Amino acid sequence: MKNQFKPLVMLCTAVLLVSCNGKTNSEKSSLPSPQNDVKPVVSHVMTKEEQTRLTPDAILQEFIEGNKRFQKGSTTVRDHSKQARKSAPGQFPKAVVLSCVDSRVPVEDVFDQGLGDIFVGRVAGNFVNEDLLGSMEFACKVSGAKLVLVMGHQHCGAIKGAIDDVKLGNITAMLSKIKPAVAMSQDFKGEKLSKNDSFVKYVSENNVLYTIDQIRKKSPILREMEEKGEIKIVGVFYNLTDGTLEFLK
Repeated sequence: MKNQFKPLVMLCTAVLLVSCNGKTNSEKSSLPSPQNDVKPVVSHVMTKEEQTRLTPDAILQEFIEGNKRFQKGSTTVRDHSKQARKSAPGQFPKAVVLSCVDSRVPVEDVFDQGLGDIFVGRVAGNFVNEDLLGSMEFACKVSGAKLVLVMGHQHCGAIKGAIDDVKLGNITAMLSKIKPAVAMSQDFKGEKLSKNDSFVKYVSENNVLYTIDQIRKKSPILREMEEKGEIKIVGVFYNLTDGTLEFLK
């Protein structure tokens, strides 16, 4: 009698095992291993030797490729804690980026760069004054950065404020630095209002171009470095909606 029930007991045991595990061994083996999807963690920081070997064009291309990774959601996995400790003795950034203070513009992430890779100057409306010009001169002439990138962005509140001629405390003086771009944009065909996204973008792009013009006019150091090919000064417009970049001529 015991032998008659043995096959039935074995079958019931197999069913219970499958129910508990949820999948058979054959099903489990077909699943991808989590280890195959794990990216290596980068803790390296830029060295002086690496910075010296780079060219402005190579850095710009690296930024373009980094932005493509950002758009795809495949940015580099970094150990920021280790990078912070490694970069403590000295820094050798490859570029300086002038950006708006807008919280929706994460500069390092947009270009997939890590700690110690870029200087970042931020002010609402990404304009230049002597403080930012001095910072750029320090970044390039003293610290060896080879790319100056001025970045405006979509739906910029500072641009809208300048269009609307906002008067409020120190914001009034700040927006006066952006007014030249509004004046440059009067050839726009359409409603010249802050509610018109196309006009806001047009003013933002002109603001980037005006800022670059001011950098060249007011910083003989940076202008000479650009003329010698030691640095490149580039303007770009960042789209908040999809993370893409539009380089300005």
